[in-house]
This record gives sequence, structure tokens and C-alpha cells, in this order.
Amino acid sequence: MTPLNGCGRCQTLPETPDTPGRLFLWPPLGHSLGKLVAHLRDSGGSYQLRTDAQCVVVGMAEGGLRRLSSQLPNVLTAEEVRGTRALFVAGDGEPGMADFPRVDSLQRLTTLHQSGWLVDMLAESRLTTFFQPIVHAQDTSRVFAHEGLLRGRDRDGALVPPNRMFDTAREADLLFQLDLAARTTAIREAVRHQLRTHLFINFTPTAIYDPAFCLRSTVAAIRESGIPESHVVFEIIESDRAANAAHLRSIVDFYRAAGFKVALDDLGAGYSSLNLIHQLRPEFMKLDMELVRGVHADPYKASIVEKLLEIARQLGIQTVAEGIETREELSWVRRHGVDFVQGYLIAKPADAPASSTPRITD
Repeated sequence: MTPLNGCGRCQTLPETPDTPGRLFLWPPLGHSLGKLVAHLRDSGGSYQLRTDAQCVVVGMAEGGLRRLSSQLPNVLTAEEVRGTRALFVAGDGEPGMADFPRVDSLQRLTTLHQSGWLVDMLAESRLTTFFQPIVHAQDTSRVFAHEGLLRGRDRDGALVPPNRMFDTAREADLLFQLDLAARTTAIREAVRHQLRTHLFINFTPTAIYDPAFCLRSTVAAIRESGIPESHVVFEIIESDRAANAAHLRSIVDFYRAAGFKVALDDLGAGYSSLNLIHQLRPEFMKLDMELVRGVHADPYKASIVEKLLEIARQLGIQTVAEGIETREELSWVRRHGVDFVQGYLIAKPADAPASSTPRITD
């Protein structure tokens, strides 16, 4: 295992075995075992069948796991790959008691191998943050905050979009490590650019086991950076909200106790949004860009956004309209009392924070 900055799940990167060794496989069904053995026999692979344990032991030369990963879709169904338990042991030894906690699904093992590019990117800290300004709705030249948006770089320096990184991280169970790296990268880049505005930092609730443990390094990084705690807003990503509301509340309580603020992202995009308002009581609500887009011309969207803004005003929650792309959208949200706006009409994400933005009139 490769430590990042200490111990713990969030701070440790897994190894992706591609050295000589033996791969122990326990398929879920005898039929699955038969298909796997037939493939190994026909392909001339080195294997040993252990019928007493319903196990096949595959000899793996260097690069063997990569080849097996590419062949599996033609051998086993996706469900069979998920149901097959796997253990890689370096060399030619038998697994000992200490090895069995490492038994995982074959899908996880092959996906982890295929995601080696992400493991390398994290290990080599090839991450950066782009900044998109959040401005006052009534005067778009006044920048209130910047949202830190994760980007990766491949070894040639080309940008890697966040969706590709997060999709791979979910499949390979690397979400804990990527989410921590995203938070600390945003803080590092804010310091490097001497950011003076508020900073919105996305976080993934499902990537946090225990706030007191998992978020310790994030809090320490902010305090060491000199950024005022009151200028940091942690933004809950809608697509990764924790199913357990009590767990999510414990994360929010931890952030607040440390002096930070909380934003509820993509309001109106999920069925649970209204419940989360009273459960989490955020300082900021960000209206989903799909709800804002074309709001001036869609009476259904307009009615929903009006009600959300009314709720926010009554509760003293500040609002951000995301995804503003046209003057008509900006004019509409202004008339209906939104506090801040964000979107391509104002400014696109950039590798440095904007010191100012254009004043846009109706």
C-alpha cells in the first residue's frame, strides 16, 4: 500500500498487482468455474483446478492480469465477474491467514487494474483546481466566491475531466482517496493564487466514514493555509448524497463546529432536496442548473424556482443560481430575488481565480 500523507482509508492508495504471482479465483457457480477453466485450457494458460474448494489457481506472468481483464467479458457474464472472489498472491506461495482479508471481487480487482492511470495520477499529485466565480446577482462585477473544480492532468499535461476521474473512482472503490485529494488540491491552489474571496469546496458524503477522522486532514490543511474558516463553504454534491441522513448531518455538524459554512448543491434536482433543507439547514442553497436554464420561458420551472426562493428568504438562506447562460435567465432570477449567480454568461472555469467579472445589465 502507498501512503499519501498518513494512515487511514482516505490517505492510502492500493497497489495494482501486475507482477508474477498466482491468482486464486472462487467463481459463484460450478457452471462459472467450468467456463473459466475451459477458457484457460483453450488459451494455453497456466492453471490448477482445486475441485474440493471450487477454486482455480491461475499462474500470472507479468502483465497477466491485464490480459485476463481484457478477456473476461468474453468468458463470464458481468454478474459472474462480480460474484467471483479473487485473491492475488505474489510469487508461487500459498495464501496464509493474513492474506484472506484481502479477498475481493474479481470485478474490483480487474477494475482497479484498469484504473491504474488514476492511482498513478493520485500518487504523483497530478491534480489541479479550476475556479469559477460566484458573483452578486445585482452587480455581476462583484465577485463573492469561487467554486473549486477538480481537474486532472495526464503525463503529457493534457487535462482530464472530473467526470472521468469520479466515474472511475466509484468503479474501483477509490472515491475516498479522490475526494480527499480534490479537497486538499482546492485548498492548495487557493493559497497559491492568494484567493481573497469565499471558497466553495465540493465534497462527497459517501466518501466519508467518520467525520472526526476522515476530515481531520482537510481541517488541518485549511487552518495551516491561513484561509479564514468563515470564508470556506463545503458544498454537498447531489449525486453523492449519503443515503443515511443522520450520517450526512454528522458531517455537516463537524464542518460547522470547525467554523465552516455549508451549501446544498443542485437544489431541485433530487427528490430528497426539500427534506435536506430542514435536516441540514444550510447557509447556502444552489439552484440546479437544469431548473434555471430557460426559467424565463417555462412556467413550470418558474413556479418551482419562485417557491424555492421564497422558502430560502423565509429561512434566511442565501441562494445561488447555477448555470446562467443568457441575459434572460439572469434578468429573471434577479427580479425574483436570487442572491448570487454562477455560469458561463458570467465566466467559465479557469485555472486562476478571476479578480473581476463583467458588469451585466438587463
